[in-house]
Amino acid sequence: MANNKTAAQILGNPEYPAICYGGYRENTREITPTLQQVKEDLLILSALNYKIIRTYNVHLPEIEVILQAITELEKANPDFEMYVMLGAWIDCKNAWTNQPTDHFQESERNAIEIAEAVRLTQKYPNIIKIIAVGNEAMVKWATNYYVQPDVILKWVNHLQELKKAGKLPKDLWITSSDNFASWGGGTPDYHIEALNQLIKAVDYISVHTYPMHDTHYNPSFWGILEEEKNLSKKEQIEKVMVRSVEYAVNQVKSVENYMKSLGVNKPIHIGETGWATSCHDLYGNRGSKATDEYKSARYFHLINDWCNQNKMSCFYFEAFDEQWKDAKHPQGSENHFGLINLQSQAKYAWWQMVDKGVFKGLTRDGKPITKTFNGNEEVLLNEVALPNTLQLELAQP
Repeated sequence: MANNKTAAQILGNPEYPAICYGGYRENTREITPTLQQVKEDLLILSALNYKIIRTYNVHLPEIEVILQAITELEKANPDFEMYVMLGAWIDCKNAWTNQPTDHFQESERNAIEIAEAVRLTQKYPNIIKIIAVGNEAMVKWATNYYVQPDVILKWVNHLQELKKAGKLPKDLWITSSDNFASWGGGTPDYHIEALNQLIKAVDYISVHTYPMHDTHYNPSFWGILEEEKNLSKKEQIEKVMVRSVEYAVNQVKSVENYMKSLGVNKPIHIGETGWATSCHDLYGNRGSKATDEYKSARYFHLINDWCNQNKMSCFYFEAFDEQWKDAKHPQGSENHFGLINLQSQAKYAWWQMVDKGVFKGLTRDGKPITKTFNGNEEVLLNEVALPNTLQLELAQP
């Protein structure tokens, strides 16, 4: 295969944009997307020049469908190039059960998940370039399943040993993908020796940052300043969104500062960040007024611009809406992080791509990719709510 880059070559490389991908169409993950559906999705992402996708777990059949789809697309077209950051899900004991969770012991399933990640990487070494041990598995607000850093460290070390033994590719990169606080960028209670050893053990740090969530939980940066009240609606929103990106950047830099305080200097990339376009409660018009397609688009472009300028990969969350994430609440924000919705419509962030003909000849579930709001920006902007006037002093970086 002509296209066979290493993680070191593709991460932080603006020619290899990254995105988070799940292809589920239905409101349950029991209905796996078909090979044809996944191929449709990957052709859409490839047309947008995405070359790295992030997945989340290996205990569901979707991942093997994705890997098979990439393999077949590569055979059909030697110019097709797509790599995978493979997620291995990690839980504490009794996670997702009726039993009391034990955050100091790990689930017996973790060993099975890691073994499957190893098997897949051995089978698809030219596609899988990164294994992420856990997804937000160390952050303490993940009360259903979080583990202590020593669990993540154990499995990272295990995979690193397999690399040394020649049982995994030597240029495979191992990380964990977690909230900025879990990587030492937050409160001191995270600063424990197991985390310090983990930072030294991974090949790079994969950081999550979500200013959208903090428009509710920590809205120090969110809102219209008094001196901005006479600006146009677009100008006011731009000021707010620039502050949102600065907030995210400061979280990434806080991880970098902690890492360097340990005498460590290795790459940091954004493993997940995004901005939902709809929400029925905390982040919507009844809450912080953060979620709509216009603000989402501005965050998407601003954070990606910053990452490209700083040679940092951004695994943007996410490519397509998935309605299983909050099946009981169709307007729940988790269902609306995608840049293409379930009606095969590109949201505002990608309207220009429709205009440029990027999606010409491509379909999703038999439908061509069109624009939301019938492409009418005026109608879209009429649905955009301004945040409240910001009374608090802005948090100092």
